[in-house]
Amino acid sequence: MWSGGYTPKVVWTVTLLVVAFWFGVAFALRERVVRPLQTLSNMLAALREEDFSIRARGARTDDALGLALFEINSLGQTLREQRLGALEATALLARVMEEIDVAVFAFDETRSLQLVNRAGERLLAEPAERLVGRSAEAVGLAECLDGEAPRVLDTTFPGGAGRWQLRRGTFRQGGRPHQLLVLADLSRALREEEREATRRLVRVLGHEINNSLAPIKSVAESLRDLLARHPASNGDGDLSRGLDLIAGRAEALSRFMASYARLARLPSPRLGPTDVGTWVRRVGALERRLPVRVEPGPDLEIQADGDQLDQLLINLVDNAVDAALETGGGVTVGWEASRRFVEVWVRDEGPGLADTANLFVPFFTTKPEGSGIGLALSRQIAEAHGGTLSLGNRTEAKGAEARLRLPVAHA
Repeated sequence: MWSGGYTPKVVWTVTLLVVAFWFGVAFALRERVVRPLQTLSNMLAALREEDFSIRARGARTDDALGLALFEINSLGQTLREQRLGALEATALLARVMEEIDVAVFAFDETRSLQLVNRAGERLLAEPAERLVGRSAEAVGLAECLDGEAPRVLDTTFPGGAGRWQLRRGTFRQGGRPHQLLVLADLSRALREEEREATRRLVRVLGHEINNSLAPIKSVAESLRDLLARHPASNGDGDLSRGLDLIAGRAEALSRFMASYARLARLPSPRLGPTDVGTWVRRVGALERRLPVRVEPGPDLEIQADGDQLDQLLINLVDNAVDAALETGGGVTVGWEASRRFVEVWVRDEGPGLADTANLFVPFFTTKPEGSGIGLALSRQIAEAHGGTLSLGNRTEAKGAEARLRLPVAHA
């Protein structure tokens, strides 16, 4: 055109039209090729950052780039659903771990604690934030990571003593080997089975013994009245003494069965707000044989059956006073609290405990007039509230100490 004799105006006009057309074609190609490629790049970057909420516009199946965008959107939706499923499964597992009444611990290859559930916190008497990251030796579980498994341990942890079933397993997380440690309290389960067997036995024995005692007591009373009207038949008093013996033993057996039934038929606690300080001071003031000193603790309220806790603490204080009276010592009651538990302790200055193995055995007693159900009933009440009761000799002074641990409910 430049050499064809066209006027400059025509030449420049055509040139500008060609250039404008070229720019238009380039811009259209950029919009149809470069922009979708940038969108694909941004989508892949979002997926790499685990952001599955972004979707690309222009996804369609009638061209190659649109089909690629469509597949990326589908991949993002699939990954989003998979992540939600994994999060829900993890949340369910965490919930199950928190609710099961079995202590679960996870240690890495350096034997550092990486995971602990709520039962494990109760067992070690410390919150998870203080336990995670510490070594097995520091938390007192080194022995559990060695030796054969499964096995049964008779040992004491900060959260309680008893018989524990130990199980171990291995797993990998982040490519690193870990050990899973599970400790199940066998003592409580055995005591529950024992109490259930006792309830069934009491129902049978109570019915049969009471049916036999009633006529025995009635006949003994009738013979005693007859003997009172005809004293000459008494001879040297042997008949009267025999009737007194029959009546006395029948009455003692009736009291024995009543005590047994009371231990076996403890009702479930009716929970309500209970102020710890008010409860401890009230029970301490009930003792009249000697003054019970109360050491104040933190202001705290728990959910518990106030009547049952009164009976529990009365039993503990009564035992402590009995021991203190033997040596002329005193009795102190107090409480302390942590994030999850409140511990009420009763200390006496008595002679101490000679036989700690049979303390919670029903009807075992060292008192001449004791029934032997006080401590067994007290521990049953403590466990019904999700707590523990322990009794042992003091280490810093002469005497014994009872410690009642109860959970603190958090909103």
